[in-house]
Order: sequence, then structure tokens, then C-alpha cells
Amino acid sequence: MPKQSPHVVWFRRDLRLEDNPALAAAADSGAPVIPVFIVERPDRLGGAARWWRGRSLEMLGASLERLGSRLILREGTPLDAIMALLHETGARHLHINRRFEPKGLGIDAEITTEAGHLGIEVHEHQGNRLHEPWALKTLKGESFRVFTPFWRRLAENYRTPQAWPRPKKLVAPAIWPGGLPMEKLQEKAIWTTGMAAAWQPGEAGALVHLKSVAGKLAHYHEARDLPATDGTSRLSPHLAWGEISVHEIWRQLTGSGKAVENGFLRELGWRDFNTHLLYHFPRLPVESWSAQFRAFPWEKPGKQFRQWQKGLTGYPIIDAGMRQLWLTGWMHNRVRMITASFLIKDMLIDWREGEKWFWDTLVDADLAQNAGNWQWVAGCGADAAPYFRIFNPTTQSIKFDGNGDYIRRWVPELAKMPARYIHAPETAPAEVLIDASIRLGRDYPRPMVDHAKARQHALDLYQGRGQNPLSGPTPKKQDDLFS
Repeated sequence: MPKQSPHVVWFRRDLRLEDNPALAAAADSGAPVIPVFIVERPDRLGGAARWWRGRSLEMLGASLERLGSRLILREGTPLDAIMALLHETGARHLHINRRFEPKGLGIDAEITTEAGHLGIEVHEHQGNRLHEPWALKTLKGESFRVFTPFWRRLAENYRTPQAWPRPKKLVAPAIWPGGLPMEKLQEKAIWTTGMAAAWQPGEAGALVHLKSVAGKLAHYHEARDLPATDGTSRLSPHLAWGEISVHEIWRQLTGSGKAVENGFLRELGWRDFNTHLLYHFPRLPVESWSAQFRAFPWEKPGKQFRQWQKGLTGYPIIDAGMRQLWLTGWMHNRVRMITASFLIKDMLIDWREGEKWFWDTLVDADLAQNAGNWQWVAGCGADAAPYFRIFNPTTQSIKFDGNGDYIRRWVPELAKMPARYIHAPETAPAEVLIDASIRLGRDYPRPMVDHAKARQHALDLYQGRGQNPLSGPTPKKQDDLFS
């Protein structure tokens, strides 16, 4: 009986054994399985995501070894690296889980064509989303542009698939191909210390974490906006790297209530929505969705942009968020909105500059989520926040971090400030500042912009009294949080 040629499983952002359709299909074939990960050149990952990738691949490699297998690491242009591996091993089957980024789609199409010329079959399996982005259409047969009807359609039509089984053993090839040492992908710089203390990358860590947070996510809608509490899931980096299946999260969190009303499942729907937008508008990461914003007179990033990056704006809630990001590779969701609004609408810095910084510093950096969320805050994306919604960082801070506990954790120089003044230290009497060991401008900066003036300037530009006309009157009455 002739030996079966091996099946290659190309891991990308699906670094798990459980509920992995590509791996399950290859294992089910009964043929030898060669798992591979390719560091695609040029490597466009940011530093924080590279750290997570290295740790996650290390965990995946160890898990595969327990199945009698191993993870082969290669680097290079994807077409060359994959075709070389298929040629070396004599593999006639390549398994991949779909990805939806424009560049990745092009690469996968190119490889499928080239492999087809050689009689090699490429098996595409379901990606780690609740829906394939081409599957949902409006009643007019178009892609969705507004989240709420998209979410209703998705929640009503989604059916949780049966879990793909975790292989108990993988048949090894007669000869293993060579690859890079795992150590080459490990980021060990000093700046990774805080991330290592805050996270446990890998599938095992993802599953343990899901179990630990599943109960509290029933109250997600109530606690999600309070940065000092542990009220969010913190599953985003595990999802970004595919260490856990989105279907498994849905299985564990679906109770007796309607899915459409579940606050956390709605967040999974938002994740799908951004992927849906990116698939149908591939320029989402580099071009404003709204044509009206494409000639907006943004300021060039300079000294103040660097102060924002470092968490030295003089607005404590913003500085706390930016420092949390730098030290841990993650920022609380409410604070992400506040910091982004400040950069775009107080500083008038192009949203793409913020997106680039988050791409480099977030462990959960995901092209669709990063671009979609930044455009949402800017007011230029699909289903975006209104242009006149300009977060007031001080009132946001008072409402969502009333006691100042989040600020004290991440801006320790303000630890002695009483709650009454911690949100705006420049308003504190001299004796309060002395007691708190704060000299403004030396121990902690004064606000680098006047929010009220910056807000009005932004509105003037947005409404056409500046260089770029945008239609629509400003509402006469504003919520204090957005003024």
C-alpha cells in the first residue's frame, strides 16, 4: 500500500488545537500532518503583537509535541515559503482557515492558483468569525453599513456549529522538514516585562481565562465602562491570535435570553461588523470611509503627539490609558475611546496616526478592529459616532473613574491627590497640591490644550466654518460628557 503524502496545515491567526477546522480536517485524513507557521516578509506586526506571537507560538509548539508532532517555523514571502515546503515534503494538500485582510486574501488566492497548476489541493476552512463577511446582505442584497441591523440579522441567523474535535494524535511524516528555532521569534526586550506580567498567551491561557470570566460577563453591560474594575473580558488578544474559537465563546455565554440582547455577544458582533466592513471596503485602514473627511485639514504630529504617546497630556484619564497601553499592551475599552477622541478632536491629529500607534503597542492589534474603531471615533467611518460627539476627558473621568483608582494605578505621581481634584489637578488649591507633592509643570504637566477651545475649533472645521465643509447642524443641547 503506497504511503500517503502529508497534509500541510498552515497556521496564521488560529493558534489553537481546539475547534480548529483546518487542523481537524488534516488530522481526519489519516495522513501525516505537517503544521507550519510562516513569518511573512515584510513583517508588518507591531512590537507588542510580535511579543504575543512569539509566546503563543511557543505554547502551540509545545501542545503539538504532546500529540507526537511539531511546529515548523519558516520565514519569507508566503508564496515562496509555502511552495518550497510543499515541494520539499511532497505534500498534495494544504489546509488553511480563511483570513479576511486585503493583503492576506490576495496572498491566499495567489497560492491557491499556483498550487492548482501543480495539482496540489488547497482546502479553505471557516475563519474565526461568526459569519463569513460575504454571507450577510441587506434586503437590497448589499453589504451592511450600519451596525444595528447587521447585528440583528447576524444574531437571528447565527447557528453555533458543532465543535471541531481536538486531535488526540497527529501522524508524523517520515522525515521532518527543517525550520527556524523557536527562540528566533521570542521578544525579550526590557519593555516586554509588563506584558509578560499581565498576560498568559496561548490556547491554554485563553481557555482558562474564558472560564474565569464567563460568569461575570452576564453583567458585562453594567461593568464594562469602569476602568478601575475588572469588568471587561480581556479576551481580545486571545481572539486576535485565534487562541480560542469565537464559536466556543458563544457556546459558553449563550444563556436562556435572546442573543441580540446580550451585551458581550453584541461585542462579538461588532468584531464581525468591522471584518465585514474591511472585506467590502479594503481601504478601511488607510482611507476615511466618508469621502467628506478625505480632505480634512489635519495637524501634523509633533511635540504634542509625542506627549500623547507618552501619557503626558495633563489630562489624567488619558495619561493613565496611554501608560497602561505602553506597559501592558492593552487599554480599557472606554479609555480607548476617550484617548482616541482627544487625539482626533482636541488635537486635530489624523486618526491614522493614532491607528499606527495602537497597531504598534496593542497585543490585540487586529487590522479590521483597529481601523474600524478609529474611524468610528473620528466620525468618518461606517456607523460612526456623530462628528459633534467630542468626549470631554474630565467629565468622562469623573463619571467612569469617580474615585480616581484607575488614575492612581497608572499615574502614580497623582496617587495622593484627593478624588475631588484628581481628574483635573490644575483646579486644585495650592495647599492641596503641596499635600499631594505635586508641582504642576514639573511633577505632572498642565493640560496641553484647553478642551473647550479645542472642541469649538474642531466643530468649526467639521461644520464648514473652516476649510472642510461637513453638512449638519450641531445639536443645541449637548450631554455634558460630550462638551
